[in-house]
Amino acid sequence: MQPLPRIDDQPVPLRMLNEFTYCPRLGYLEWVQGEWADSHDTLHGEFIHRNVDREDKKAIPEAEELGEDSLHARSLRLENAELGLVALVDVLELDGGIATPVDYKRGSVPDNAEHSWEPERVQICAQGLLLRAAGYNCSEGILYYSASKRRISIPFDEPLVRRTRDLIAEFRRVAQTGQIPPPLVDSPKCPRCSLVGICLPDETRLLANLSEESLSSEDPEKEVSPSNFRPPRAALIPRSDELPLHVTEQGARLCKDGERLAIEYQGERLGSFRLIDISQVCVYGNIQMTSQALAELVDRDIPICYFTQGGYFRGITHGLSHRNVELRIRQYAVAGNPHQALIIARAFIAGKIRNCRTILRRNRRKEEEQSLDDPFGNPTGEALPPSTTQRETDGVIERLKHHASEALRAESLESLMGTEGMAAKLYFGEFAKLLKNGLHFEGRNRRPPTDPVNATLSFLYALLAKECHVALQATGFDPMLGFLHRPRYGRPSLALDLAEEFRPLIADSTALSLLNTGELSKTHFVQRAGACSLIPTGRKALLTAWERRLSGEITHPVFGYVLSYRRVIALQARLLGRFLLGEIPAYPAFKTR
Repeated sequence: MQPLPRIDDQPVPLRMLNEFTYCPRLGYLEWVQGEWADSHDTLHGEFIHRNVDREDKKAIPEAEELGEDSLHARSLRLENAELGLVALVDVLELDGGIATPVDYKRGSVPDNAEHSWEPERVQICAQGLLLRAAGYNCSEGILYYSASKRRISIPFDEPLVRRTRDLIAEFRRVAQTGQIPPPLVDSPKCPRCSLVGICLPDETRLLANLSEESLSSEDPEKEVSPSNFRPPRAALIPRSDELPLHVTEQGARLCKDGERLAIEYQGERLGSFRLIDISQVCVYGNIQMTSQALAELVDRDIPICYFTQGGYFRGITHGLSHRNVELRIRQYAVAGNPHQALIIARAFIAGKIRNCRTILRRNRRKEEEQSLDDPFGNPTGEALPPSTTQRETDGVIERLKHHASEALRAESLESLMGTEGMAAKLYFGEFAKLLKNGLHFEGRNRRPPTDPVNATLSFLYALLAKECHVALQATGFDPMLGFLHRPRYGRPSLALDLAEEFRPLIADSTALSLLNTGELSKTHFVQRAGACSLIPTGRKALLTAWERRLSGEITHPVFGYVLSYRRVIALQARLLGRFLLGEIPAYPAFKTR
């Protein structure tokens, strides 16, 4: 592995020491990899601290200047290079030359012998050590539990001081190794942890114990499924309450209105949305945005995605890059190694081909069910022998199975792309037969698309690339450097890589639904200079169907719990990171049955 940025000269934030004591993996994720996620517990904790976190302007006397008077100070910053610690003390009580730190805690006093938890005792003891290092007389600390409204005294005895110093040294040692600690085993701490969807404790342990062959196998008997093992606990939230905001009205203007984002057009307000309900802002064509709205979205880590009016994904605005430099260093190293990059690229393509088979098989079953239910074409109601078209489809499905296995054995990127090209030709040949309402499709064309089917697919593929870009960026990847799609100016190669396995399941299935149900018809498209594009009502119908599809829930084929497709994309980005950092033996492409 490439050398990591040195942290031996950086003080350990006391909040991170608390997390490391609670769970070493959590401390590593938050301090070294820069991960963070809010939960009800973290937000409630911020509310409890709302007063003590206000910086106190009064001067604090030096230790040798202390008199007999009492003094209270809030939000006091302490740092010591020898201890290697930096802390923000909630409240410091100075009384007759004695300094006592007070730490505010949400919840009630624990029902145990110490009336406190070890991470809390270590945290308050570390504050005492910092005060001692600054020359103050400090022999105990106070934990204040807001729900119980009780103060618990924590004496700084020798065992606690030794334990605190040992944990500081151990945290620094672990952080410098560049190896994330393993997840806890069936711990009750995990389900309520705010980082459970990032840490993936049960999922990582499960996959780490499986072989590379079982994770990438195309043989149903060897394939990983929840029936073969104890599935992970369903700790992930199936879908988020936050949703993307799509703005397509040309000439519209986005502005900040308190805690809301408003959309205006020619002085008229078209609508406004709470910022806490927005996960992304997607603008199409000529949409303006005030600097105040832009700054607020960046501060809240809400990405702003830019598309052309025709749906081409142009770029993204976001805050500072994710702090997980460790992951990007590993990504660059693997992308620069043709053999290692090929291993990941194989999984992307094999997963895509497998999912192409799934789409064809699902629609093959629908045709059979319709023929059984048709009283005119099938008066007996008995199963009919397969038609010529159905036999051809069965043959294509079998050949796609062969190509999926072939992709896993490809010895070069060129060979892999050749296999993918042959599979795509077979798939789209059958895809055309699934279309109804007199729509013709003679294969993929783009830049520009020349017919309604290709215009629909191109728009949906751009939306999928955006979704993968956002998920990868949130994980800490550089979306511009891929393993399958080679780097090219302006192309989010890794986002296109991750999109491959989802193209059939999300984009192609949405296109079929839109076109076959009549939600999109020929009247929703316009032809200009040999190019075909959607008119505004068509774009609205497509975006509505797209969000409906991403919000749709599916049972995960490996983990057995239910997630929305948008959550699945984010989960796959996390699993790719777990593979690159060596926690699991292979990248498990998402393949449905």
